Amino acid sequence: METAIVAGGCFWCTEAVFRDVVGVQSVESGYIGGSVPDPTYKQVCSGTTGHAEAIKVVFDPAAISLAEIFDVFLGTHDPTQLNRQGNDVGTQYRSAIFPLDDDQRAEAEAAIARANEEHGGRVVTTIEGPAQWYPAEDYHQEYWDGEGQRNPYCLAVIPPKLMKLRKSFQAKVKA
Repeated sequence: METAIVAGGCFWCTEAVFRDVVGVQSVESGYIGGSVPDPTYKQVCSGTTGHAEAIKVVFDPAAISLAEIFDVFLGTHDPTQLNRQGNDVGTQYRSAIFPLDDDQRAEAEAAIARANEEHGGRVVTTIEGPAQWYPAEDYHQEYWDGEGQRNPYCLAVIPPKLMKLRKSFQAKVKA
């Protein structure tokens, strides 16, 4: 198994997408890239800690490559919006990849280059780190599968992302 860490706005939304991707074994929501040890959701939402809402994806590289993980990530949120996704505004909602080693950094650079070709050079996704990972509170984990399907925000934002996944990455969607 391999691990990738990405931030693409609300972690509930990116987690929901990656739970439907072939080869993904687990997805954990959390915080990364800030200066406060063990931040809380409230602290991160304030925008004062420097952390991003992010997900840690554990995947089987025999079923999906790191390049494909990054392509799904960049293809299911808007990597051209600086420090925001839709109505979520602030550095905590930035688009970023947090590579765990030099090989992942090279794959992240290549993925951003591919996305820039598609978006006319407007991609603002950053490559950051190394940085400490902090798991989010338990109630954020698997949020879409529980509370999220009753949350009006999630109902407005997540289904279009899942439709984009199914349309653009059909071969990588779990049956």
